[in-house]
Amino acid sequence: MSNPPLTLYGLKNCDTCKTALGALTATGREVAFVDIRAEADLPSLVPAWIKAVGTEKLVNRRSTTWRGLTTEQQVAALGEQAAALLIGHPTLIKRPVIDTGADIVVGWDNGAQQALEA
Repeated sequence: MSNPPLTLYGLKNCDTCKTALGALTATGREVAFVDIRAEADLPSLVPAWIKAVGTEKLVNRRSTTWRGLTTEQQVAALGEQAAALLIGHPTLIKRPVIDTGADIVVGWDNGAQQALEA
């Protein structure tokens, strides 16, 4: 039984995205890479991602972009204005975002890797 194809949303120069893409393709999975700055339809994707995983998980609070925001913008990024800020600042999105067709997996840690092994 083959696994359904995955869509990995990330940045071409992101080391974590490269690692995830390499690990997933090494398992024989079909993986489509979509650059979140150049190719992704963020206005339709971001609200769905927020609904699936929540802003706490989706917002990358370790990014340079996050540190450059004002306190008010940081509060908004975790509240009702999260979608608008993430769409306007794609580098605020924690990467990679992996769409399995059934679930959304954010990041590339042990939990994400185990979720994708199923």
